[in-house]
Amino acid sequence: MGIVRFFAGLYNGFFYGIERLAGDWFLGAVARFVFASTLLLYFWNSAMTKIGPGLFGFLEPTTGAYAQILPQITEAAGYDTTAIAFFPYGLIVIAGTLAEIILPALVVLGLFTRAASLGMIGFLIVMSYVDIVGHGADATAIGGLFDGNPSGLILDQRMYWGFVLLYLVVRGAGALSLDAIFSSGTKDHPRGKTEVGGA
Repeated sequence: MGIVRFFAGLYNGFFYGIERLAGDWFLGAVARFVFASTLLLYFWNSAMTKIGPGLFGFLEPTTGAYAQILPQITEAAGYDTTAIAFFPYGLIVIAGTLAEIILPALVVLGLFTRAASLGMIGFLIVMSYVDIVGHGADATAIGGLFDGNPSGLILDQRMYWGFVLLYLVVRGAGALSLDAIFSSGTKDHPRGKTEVGGA
């Protein structure tokens, strides 16, 4: 039993040391780095295809924006966006386009991180629903749980995306974030401070 306790102590000491080194900053920063390096430009590039010309182009979404966000309604209108009611459909397209720009930026900056990450999870759910129902994604693109194939775009890849965001919802952005900077010094948070986004 003594040798077991010895190795258990080494094991626990080693990984407890890693946990202490990580502190309140490491995993939040890594989660945001992973999001920034893999998904930030993906969403921004997608948003750029939806914005019309000029400074206020986001108020005049492209036909592609309607086709991506409301595929069945746009097809039924013959891809004539003037035939699609602004309320609620035009507002939905504008809101979806702005969400693709603003929410990823907030996640990366670590500002209002929990709310932005929760919004991104909602965005992923809606995006996946539109891909399946509106765009008719096939079984290969959808993928399947416990099928031994991790390459499905929706159930596999987006589940990983969602997990990174879920971590940020639950744990916040961490000490290396704008949330932490703007809220440093407050005392009512369970960990000694309340950050803007709950980091």
